[in-house]
Amino acid sequence: MPADPGSGDDPAVDLEFDLEFDLGVAAGALATFVQFSSTFCMPCRATRRVLERVVATADGVAHVEVDVADHLALGERLGITSTPTVLVLDAGGVERSRATGVPTLAQARAAVVAVSGR
Repeated sequence: MPADPGSGDDPAVDLEFDLEFDLGVAAGALATFVQFSSTFCMPCRATRRVLERVVATADGVAHVEVDVADHLALGERLGITSTPTVLVLDAGGVERSRATGVPTLAQARAAVVAVSGR
């Protein structure tokens, strides 16, 4: 997945984000996509389809979609400025990369490999 062009910083920045605490869900055994979306966002729907396809074909990968309107404070804390934004977390729930816009299937699969080594 392409890096967020606006970040310029190390994507593995500790932003005090805990998947279970903040969203009540467990991380995937290998990787987790956390997709920040908004209700009427057409690119968000396309992103969901791509990420769900990766999850369906890769064991240990999870996908969590978060509506930013329902989680404004979390979105602000994590610096989410546009939708879709996808965080890629490792097995420990640590953010390893993030991207905005719709990823290709190849980009999403490459992100899993980069995070998990598989």
